[in-house]
Amino acid sequence: MTWLLDVNALIAALVAAHEHHERVAAWLAALPAGDRLAICSITELGFVRVLNQAPHLRVPVPDSVRLLSRFRSNRRRVVVQLHDDCGATDLPRWVKSAKHVTDGHLAGLAARHDARLATLDGGIAGGLVIPLT
Repeated sequence: MTWLLDVNALIAALVAAHEHHERVAAWLAALPAGDRLAICSITELGFVRVLNQAPHLRVPVPDSVRLLSRFRSNRRRVVVQLHDDCGATDLPRWVKSAKHVTDGHLAGLAARHDARLATLDGGIAGGLVIPLT
């Protein structure tokens, strides 16, 4: 299985100070060895933006980019980049408001690549809410 991490899950996976770091780390550790992790342009850019803007983090952009590079070269788990050529006309029908646009886009992108969206947010059709340990 390939798991597309949404922005919050990606941050929780890579930032020990995130409130759900242990939860995501435990889930990642429990995944079968053959499972792959995925990121895309939206999740990468969101990661960099949030780490730079978060008042308690203020991670410089180059440092966030280096952290993502190390994550992609992870030797314990394959990390792939999902190529994103989807636009607004590709949004799932359940997207009805602005707050669901990115979630819908990521869920649809994952489905197009035979992957599944992994998230900390409930209510995303087709997404897996990373379980509590």
